[in-house]
Amino acid sequence: MDLKSSDSNEKSISEIVVKEPTIGVTEKISLEERDRISEQIRERLGTFTVGEIENDSKTDYILSKAIEMSLEKGLQILRQAAIYHTDDLNFPEQAMTHIQNLIGNAESEGDSESYDIAVRVEAVLIDSFSPYPEVRAVCDPYDDETIPVETIRSYFLGVVWVVIGCFVNSFFSWRQPSLHLQSTAIQLLLYPCGRAMQLLPDWGFTVRGKRISINPGPWTHKEQMFCTLMVNVAAGSSNFMNYVVSQKLPVYYDQPWVSVGYIMIVNLSSTIIGFGWAGILRRWVIYPTKSMWPTILPTLALNRALLVPETQTRVNGWSMSKYKFFFVCFGGMFLYFFFPDYVFTALSDFNWITWIAPKNLVLAIITGSFLGLGVNPIPTFDWAVINHFSPLVIPVFATLNNYIGMLFGGVAVIALYWTNYRWGGYLPINSNQLWTNHGTQFNVSKVLTDGLLDEDKYQSYSPPYMSSGNLVYLGGFFMMYTMSFTYILLTEWKVIKEAFVGFYVGIKNRKASTYARYNDPMSRMMIKYKEVPDWWFLVLFVISFVLFIIGITHYPTHTPVWSIIVTMLTSFAMLVPIAIIYSVTGFNLRMNNLSSVIAGYMLPGNGNANLLCRLIGINTDTQADSFVSDLKLAHYAKIPPRAAFRGQILGTIIQCFLTVGIIIFQMNTIPGFCTATQVDKFTCAGTTTIYADSVLFGVIGPQRLFSKLYPPLKYSFLIGFLVVPPFWYLRKLFPKQLRYVHPVLLCNGAASWGSSYNLVYFTPGVYASLAFMWYIRRRYFAWWSKYNYILTSAFSTGVALSGVVIYFAFQYKAVNLKWWGNTISHAGVDGARKGAILSIPSHGFGLEPGTY
Repeated sequence: MDLKSSDSNEKSISEIVVKEPTIGVTEKISLEERDRISEQIRERLGTFTVGEIENDSKTDYILSKAIEMSLEKGLQILRQAAIYHTDDLNFPEQAMTHIQNLIGNAESEGDSESYDIAVRVEAVLIDSFSPYPEVRAVCDPYDDETIPVETIRSYFLGVVWVVIGCFVNSFFSWRQPSLHLQSTAIQLLLYPCGRAMQLLPDWGFTVRGKRISINPGPWTHKEQMFCTLMVNVAAGSSNFMNYVVSQKLPVYYDQPWVSVGYIMIVNLSSTIIGFGWAGILRRWVIYPTKSMWPTILPTLALNRALLVPETQTRVNGWSMSKYKFFFVCFGGMFLYFFFPDYVFTALSDFNWITWIAPKNLVLAIITGSFLGLGVNPIPTFDWAVINHFSPLVIPVFATLNNYIGMLFGGVAVIALYWTNYRWGGYLPINSNQLWTNHGTQFNVSKVLTDGLLDEDKYQSYSPPYMSSGNLVYLGGFFMMYTMSFTYILLTEWKVIKEAFVGFYVGIKNRKASTYARYNDPMSRMMIKYKEVPDWWFLVLFVISFVLFIIGITHYPTHTPVWSIIVTMLTSFAMLVPIAIIYSVTGFNLRMNNLSSVIAGYMLPGNGNANLLCRLIGINTDTQADSFVSDLKLAHYAKIPPRAAFRGQILGTIIQCFLTVGIIIFQMNTIPGFCTATQVDKFTCAGTTTIYADSVLFGVIGPQRLFSKLYPPLKYSFLIGFLVVPPFWYLRKLFPKQLRYVHPVLLCNGAASWGSSYNLVYFTPGVYASLAFMWYIRRRYFAWWSKYNYILTSAFSTGVALSGVVIYFAFQYKAVNLKWWGNTISHAGVDGARKGAILSIPSHGFGLEPGTY
């Protein structure tokens, strides 16, 4: 069967365009003028090539709109856009300059034909498509609501791939670096399954006058995207799994009462709570045009490559179709990944500088990939490492802000370490573990009685000490909490105000469409679909909250209900600024530590309560962001909102049950699971950080932490608040010079230390970002527009599937290759992950016994 055949029951794009008023086009303007407008449109869409057009329908549609638009209307649109996108970091600077010039030359060049064409083309792209070239590259400016979406086969395949994707992603989420079967990979595998479903007979039945068939015709791009939405929201590991592992495993809290029933009820309820918040977030981060969501664009790009008919074209000398390009890159990466992951692992952990002097501790501390800071210009040849923060997706300004912030944070780490500030010189420089005053790993069970802090045991044991990297990590996060809240209030207060008004109106008048409050092209296309009422999300939230309370009160968690409510309300206050920053920059700012600090003040000495408050706090933020990003994906793909809602709910419920079985299997069968030296890299870096934070803020408590162990940390909150107003004022004075400087992202970069992740996981991504998101995008925009998102999708898919094959074919059966290329990275001090510049005295270091 030819998987790329064009037989489709979807209406052709030309048929959709014909619906638009194009009659009389040639009567309104001359053919010469029409060609000039068409040429400008093609060039602006990034599809212009000599004698060829990649997608005639897009050009024809925009052309018809441009012909109908008057000069006065075009100038009005441009003036509004210039105001709305003034501080929009994703709006192309070149386009903004062009718009400002067009507005400024209205009087002097108003009668010029070329000026008239330029105004209409620029205005129609904004008013009838999208102001962002990234979005225009992966979306259509029109929609056909008759294309099938919710079909029997789309639900069937959605469920099947939720199960497969959930297994792979949950299983490998504990690995460092993790292997993730992204939605783009699932789309690739979904596509032939959907095409195969076309071989089924056309059997069906009729419900309320509508026929439902198991084979309604050829597989459509909306069915494909509907399945992808299900997989997107449900193919990962539940957030709760990190918490239950830290409660259950002996290397952490080692609590035998953690049962399957407890895991199931708390996992399900805590996940769906985030879904409830997503409905409230819609007005802030889905409907506004500024909320571009760069992280979802590769998914849309692959959907087009697989299912939207493409004319053979030549862009910047390349004529390969996107479909063929995907499989060439996918196949190459699938085969190549065998080398850094199995055959020659030094290519992945390329700590070549330490090979010069393997026993040199200082060299390992500065340049090492495991023990050190990773200051290495060529740290890896592994795409799983290079793609750690999606450098071919996230805007280059966001990448550079994050990386520069990390460099400043690294300088701070070195300064604290070599001055032995708060005894950091006795410990590994960048560890996320906690240590005793004799340099051994802190064992929390030594200071607990019945799950609560025992003061006598604590005073006779040791306080938990942290590395210099971990100290910078916490300080950076504390600054970021107050900084992000203040920054968004100052820069986006109008958007926040309008969204609150819209939410109030939606609750008061249930029949009113929220789309009606927005006049952007996407919302105008979506208004014809039935919306998901706000009260649906609120009902989900209430049900899940009640289940969560039942779970934590039935089991011995020592967590009062009032603490959960306080944590949830506090996290919700941070939810809007977090979501806005995420939707614009692609960086998800983690607000987990704030919940830990608040819970620590409310319930000192209680590690379990701290973990559960942190869980509900982070799910208020990250789970809501995850759900809402998929709602934006549905918005771009013109998937009916209620269809997306039903698919997401079904997928989430399936995921919650699957992840419970997967983690129980892993905890019971994988040797050394969640230890730093686990042979297959199942080191559980995120879980270790969560456990360490719960000990610091829960068991020990922020009062001891901020007054005795690390007093300066508490001033980080104040610094974050004080930094923003001066910066905001300076940005008003120097808008061009400070346009791409983002204080919250700088702070987020500084807070990237304190774990087993270091510059190794960021430096190669910066190279990739500069190459593709800056140089190629500027010099070869047509190539970038066609291939960039396909490239990152193909590489990520190849890595994920290759990793699955390698693990179950070789690593799971302990079939290892022992040779120099697989041992050199771990042969020296760096590979041992142990070492400090100061030797620990025989009596220990730190505070005097009885004073902590």
